[in-house]
Amino acid sequence: MERRALVSELATAIADLEIDHPVRVAVDGVGAAGKTVLADEVAEELERLGRSVIRAGVDGFHHPRDVRYRLGPLSPRGYYLDSFDHTAMMSCLLLPLGPGGSLRYRIATYDFRADAPVDAPELVAPRDAVLVFDGVFVLRPELRRHWDFRIFVDTSFDVTLERAMDRDTDLFGTPEDVRERYLCRYIPGEKLYLREASPRAHADVVVENDDPLDPALIWPGEASLAGI
Repeated sequence: MERRALVSELATAIADLEIDHPVRVAVDGVGAAGKTVLADEVAEELERLGRSVIRAGVDGFHHPRDVRYRLGPLSPRGYYLDSFDHTAMMSCLLLPLGPGGSLRYRIATYDFRADAPVDAPELVAPRDAVLVFDGVFVLRPELRRHWDFRIFVDTSFDVTLERAMDRDTDLFGTPEDVRERYLCRYIPGEKLYLREASPRAHADVVVENDDPLDPALIWPGEASLAGI
């Protein structure tokens, strides 16, 4: 599917939702699946359609380093269970923008690179705004009901590892460090998430993104057409 058409179809489906509070959109997927790029594209298209967009992501809601690594820096279960502060995510963002919410929100609480809290300003959302939120593990059971539209970006681990080797060397030091982190912590932790939470099955739509220039958009009931 031509990528521009895919982004347009997603944004139109989101814009057509009629609810009495901001539409909360989750863009889920494993690391380096292409979540952030897709979320940025959808947000830009929604703005073109005249919607006010709140752009945020799970990276703004990390736990402190000592919590994230309490099971060890290479622990897959620690990555899945301890990386992110879902309580802060809900109290600062998802609940205020949800049914009966105050509309007063913050888009971040913690800077994981500085390992320090973030004093993000409290903002007020228009009632017809759209939150576009990307990140790993955001279709886990305790968060699912807080999303109004759920996208799962499905990409094979061979592809994501290759992308990570290009993308994350500056973050982790060397290509070997990236490979170790992904093979020992991130990919096993993500496989744990896929087994325990079945995020693809709980998505409103799946974007198959091994080739970003030729992605596939799979709506419910269309899986057999994709040969899966």
